[in-house]
Amino acid sequence: MISQTFTVLNPSGFHARPTKVFVQKVGTFPCKVSVIKGEKKVNGKSSLSMLTLGIQQNDEVTLEVDGEQEEQAMQELGALLTHIFEE
Repeated sequence: MISQTFTVLNPSGFHARPTKVFVQKVGTFPCKVSVIKGEKKVNGKSSLSMLTLGIQQNDEVTLEVDGEQEEQAMQELGALLTHIFEE
C-alpha cells in the first residue's frame, strides 16, 4: 500500500462533475483506492462517498492505493486530484 497527500486546486472543489470524472478514472484500476480528508476515509470508487467529503479548493486530501497497478494509479489519480477543472 502506498499513500500520498495532494492539494485540490479546482476553484469549485469537488462537486458532481469533477467527482464523476475522478471516480470513472479510479474504476479503470484494479487496485483499492481510498480518499482521506481529515478523519474521514472513503472508497474512491464511490461518487456518493466522495461527495460526502466536501472537498473544497486548497483542501489537502490523502490517497491510499493498494494492489495491482498502485504506482500508476497514484500518479494518474494524484494528477487528476490536483488539476481537475470544469471543461
